[in-house]
Amino acid sequence: MAFDLRDLAARILIAPMAGGPSSPELAAAGTNAGGLGFVAGGYLSAAAFAERLQAAAGLTSGPIGANLFVPHPSAATPAAVERYAASLAAEAQRYRVALGQPRFSDDEWPAKLDVVLDLRPAVVSFTFGLPGADDRRRLAAAGITTVGTVTTPAEARAAAECGLDAVVVQGPAAGGHRGGFDPTASPPAEPLADLLAAVTATVDLPVVAAGGLMTAADVRRVRRRGAVAAQLGTAFLLADEAGSSAVHRAALVDPQFRETVVTKAFSGRYARGLRNRFIDEHDADAPLGYPEVHYLTSPLRAAAVRAGDPHGVAVWAGTGFRLAAAASAADIVANLTADGDG
Repeated sequence: MAFDLRDLAARILIAPMAGGPSSPELAAAGTNAGGLGFVAGGYLSAAAFAERLQAAAGLTSGPIGANLFVPHPSAATPAAVERYAASLAAEAQRYRVALGQPRFSDDEWPAKLDVVLDLRPAVVSFTFGLPGADDRRRLAAAGITTVGTVTTPAEARAAAECGLDAVVVQGPAAGGHRGGFDPTASPPAEPLADLLAAVTATVDLPVVAAGGLMTAADVRRVRRRGAVAAQLGTAFLLADEAGSSAVHRAALVDPQFRETVVTKAFSGRYARGLRNRFIDEHDADAPLGYPEVHYLTSPLRAAAVRAGDPHGVAVWAGTGFRLAAAASAADIVANLTADGDG
């Protein structure tokens, strides 16, 4: 029987956070605390993804989730990417690195599907779109629960029609990349509460709420509004087990950073992070072109981390980042489920 999110002792999902924060240790700690931890497959090779899934599974006897980026045709044009590369020349000089080579990639989608079919995590969630019908059937046949990340009622309807088992409704306050299917569409601004109401009225599926949730009161609020669980990422960025970089951790508590903004400057796809110099100087010039822009800026971001400079790297975070606590994942889960039914 496929895993049911409603069977969790603590109705908390630790959001998959690609690029480092979602360590195997964090995923396992979330599960061991009664919730569900995720291994983020985005940006990893299929081999590294498999290693992290196996590592997480080795640290818990409970369920583990995996997350995959769904590939889609690129919205980039070579001319737009070339213009953006030219505008970043001073950044390359600043950090003394060469810009990356823009290229298209499917993020090793077929190989990563093979990984999850082989290792069989309890849950596989999808970001940026939905699996094809054949892939969805293969996952179901393997006993894997499938979950789609959606940002509109229409996307939720498509997930239901695809045959997925549940949806994560991502509101506009969420940190990191928007999970919407159309890479060229402006991110929806509909508040999470309204979006949650619209989605629960649209599909007859378990619905998980995500985006800007940081406290037990936030969790109780979305549960009262029909969510079977809450998914949180920013709340765990400072967790002891998180793989967040030292630069990321320091920036989250640095008073110079006062707000988050949605930007396409780092990856060519809309994402929310701390407003910094790079965003201020380059967002207006950045084209919508994921993953080409991601590969273009990758050496700059890595160099900024090596230099300890939070102004040259994407510091993904949701709007409630000031409430993130440095604590064990177990303590964070306990606090999020305090004075409630979890």
